[in-house]
Amino acid sequence: MHIEIHGLQAIDAPTLVLSSGLGGVSGFWQPQLAVLCERYRVVLYDQRGTGRSAEAIPEGYSLPMMAAELATALAQQGIERYSLIGHALGGLIGLQLALDYPQQLERLVVINGWISLHPHTQRCFRVRQDLLLNVGVEAFVRAQPLFLYPAEWMAQHQRRIAEEDAHLVQHFQGTENLLRRLHALMQADFSAAINQIDHPVWIVASQDDLLVPWSCSDALARALPNASLHYMPSGGHAMSVTEPETFNRLLLQWLSVTSALPV
Repeated sequence: MHIEIHGLQAIDAPTLVLSSGLGGVSGFWQPQLAVLCERYRVVLYDQRGTGRSAEAIPEGYSLPMMAAELATALAQQGIERYSLIGHALGGLIGLQLALDYPQQLERLVVINGWISLHPHTQRCFRVRQDLLLNVGVEAFVRAQPLFLYPAEWMAQHQRRIAEEDAHLVQHFQGTENLLRRLHALMQADFSAAINQIDHPVWIVASQDDLLVPWSCSDALARALPNASLHYMPSGGHAMSVTEPETFNRLLLQWLSVTSALPV
């Protein structure tokens, strides 16, 4: 697994692991990297089967496997305690870490996450899957920004989106990999175990998210014993990209006032 370590280098520096969504690559966190590196040791990684961690995903791939891969890779780097900031799938990986590796995880941030798959999100994923299988990679990639970004932001960033489209087509993770990762994401269900997670959790949701209804974050916050919830009125599913100044300020504020779960 490709891992990068940025920011503070002291062995006892507070460590943040940034975990991306279905795209899986570390570049998603560029809008946060500089401000977080001023105060933390920051770990970026490309999830298995994506980016610079490109290898075949096995049949039967699951969210517990994703969490185990990350915990193992971090331990190989000598990183035994950390907080995790996760977007969508990345946030669900964090919830799985909290269940399977509770002593390693200190705190958790879940951005536009859920307990179990919402019917609307399921429909969106099936549409994207149908595009990939029946039309092709380029159509799948071109549709992706519609689920990530607000319409006005897209209109103002057409050149950037076109460049992202070209890059994603060129470096596509592969149909089989994506479908197996998507299946693992869609099958994730924390309903039976969510109340066992007592780590401090900050849940942030965008109220104009086209992919994941904000009610999913509300349900997640109510189910967790030690969670706080913040709504951003705009920004879409990828509000950390479209509204980075607001998101970064809120994130740093939560991190500064929240104590890690003790060992």
